[in-house]
Amino acid sequence: MENTSEKTAEFLLQIKAIKLQPANPFTWASGWRSPIYCDNRLTLSFPGVRTFIRDSFVIKIKELYPEAEVVAGVATGAIAHGVLVAEALGLPFIYVRSGAKDHGLGNQIEGKIEQGQKVVVIEDLISTGGSSLGAVRALREAGCDVLGMIAIFTYAFAKAEEAFSAEKCHLDTLSSYPVLVDMAAKSGYITENDIDTLKEWRSDPSVWGR
Repeated sequence: MENTSEKTAEFLLQIKAIKLQPANPFTWASGWRSPIYCDNRLTLSFPGVRTFIRDSFVIKIKELYPEAEVVAGVATGAIAHGVLVAEALGLPFIYVRSGAKDHGLGNQIEGKIEQGQKVVVIEDLISTGGSSLGAVRALREAGCDVLGMIAIFTYAFAKAEEAFSAEKCHLDTLSSYPVLVDMAAKSGYITENDIDTLKEWRSDPSVWGR
């Protein structure tokens, strides 16, 4: 039986939420050249995939954070997934913006939260970890006890792993870049030459392709 990590990677490739183009790289907003592009919002348009992801999140939360009292989604990509997970668990839901609003109440955290509540954070994608950890810091500053974060997918950059470690925030994911590359190779989605290119990119993505 396929494990969650492999099945998640398979689904992301099938619905083209993840695209691999080593010969025709993408350009990220950061300016990085990349042979991979990930848009996990597409998973919401496929009920079977959406349900699988929700159920996988629920299983992990029950295993890792059974004491969780609140589910928090990172805006905007993880709001919908967070709501689905909170509903399945029967828990309150909140979401965290990238920054405080410049109008109205000026909230960065939307929803009701109380001091000391135990929160598990849902994220769709981990790249360098900067925006994800920004949400963790905002929750901690609001007095929450952040138990950890679970994301759909991570590029597994060393920079992100170091950042989560420095922030003392446990990160768990449904799937990862190394698993995805293995699945893509097994399915014939990529060639042997592509595998070398994909591994080379992850070792130093900021300078790759320049």
